[in-house]
Formats: sequence, structure tokens, C-alpha cells
Amino acid sequence: MSEEIEEQPESLFEAPPIAEQERMIEAVLFATEEPITLKELEARMPHGCDAAEAMVHLRKRYEGRGVRVVKVDDRYAMRTAPDLGFLMQKETVEVRKLSRAAIETLAIIAYHQPVTRAEIEEIRGVSVSRGTVDQLLELEWIRFGRRKMTPGRPVTFVVTQSFLDHFGLENARDLPGLKELRSAGLLENRPPPSAMPSPSEGEDEDESAEGQSELFED
Repeated sequence: MSEEIEEQPESLFEAPPIAEQERMIEAVLFATEEPITLKELEARMPHGCDAAEAMVHLRKRYEGRGVRVVKVDDRYAMRTAPDLGFLMQKETVEVRKLSRAAIETLAIIAYHQPVTRAEIEEIRGVSVSRGTVDQLLELEWIRFGRRKMTPGRPVTFVVTQSFLDHFGLENARDLPGLKELRSAGLLENRPPPSAMPSPSEGEDEDESAEGQSELFED
């Protein structure tokens, strides 16, 4: 006597098709102001979804479009294609005036992170005022990193995801080299620190070298 084989009901937790998962991620990225991780995406999606695979399909679909899906560190976001940024100038241009001290300090942190205040001062050849660091922290372009395992356990500084996102970088390794910066006119050929005059006594270095850099404008 043959036994009837009952069909197993479909799992209530079966993941939706990958195309539907792709649509879900697209909807979240469109509505999310800050970049979001794959783990955070999966937490919002039905059980069994593969956010990583769906993201691959979504990024491929947006290649060459006016909006693209970009990776910022380990997070993802929707951003206007770089070559179309000029269309948004009236809506997005924000002039940020930074002192030369702040610009140099930010550049040193970006290229040497994690770096301590003492190391920044050694590279620049002059002391770094608290106001300079506070300004960069307020902009949320730098943050405190881990303390170094050296005497005194000094705190270090690193650039933030906001910094990477602002300049369209996936990570700090994508920063332009010195040759590229000079050819673009964004880096001056300055004398070595030993040949540079120090700020006068009692004068804040930020005020003594006030200026605006195109490198740090949107």
C-alpha cells in the first residue's frame, strides 16, 4: 500500500524574491537621510532577506543614472551623480570659511589618522589651538579615536563618515595625492615649517592665518 506524500506548506518566513528585496532597499535608501549599513537594512526587511545580494543588484541598476548608490565606509546612501552636481549648485552650495590652521589640521588628520595633537603639531611645526580642533569637531568632520598605547595614553583624531560623505569618498584611501592637489591648485608650495614665522605671542593661530579653501567647499 503506497503512502501518500503530503506536500509541505510553504514557509511563512520564506524570503521575498530578490527583485522585491531590491525594491525594499531602494525605498529605505531614498527615505533615509544618513548612510545606512547592510545590517541595519536587513533588520528592517522580512526574515531571510539578503541585503548584500540585493544591494549588488541595486547598485548595478543605478550605474550611469542621475542618482547612484554610493558606499561610504561600511554604509550606503543615494547621491546625485558627481558630473551632475552643477545642477544643484543653487540648492546645495554652502560657503565654509576655515582658517589656514584648520585646513592644515584637517588635512593632516585625514592623511595620517589616527594622529595625536602632538603629532599634528610636529608635522605643522606650530602649536594647534583648542579652537581649531573644536571647530572641526563641531563640523563633525573629525572625531576622537582610540588612545595610543604610549606614555600618557594620548587621544587620537580620525575623520568621520560625514567628512567622507561630504567629499564623495568611500574611505580615506581615496583621498587625492599631493601631486593631484598641487595640479588642481588646492595646495600651496609653502616653505618648510622651520622657515615659517610662528604666530606672534598671544595671537591665536586661527586668526593669524584666516582664509578660505576651495578644497573644503561643497
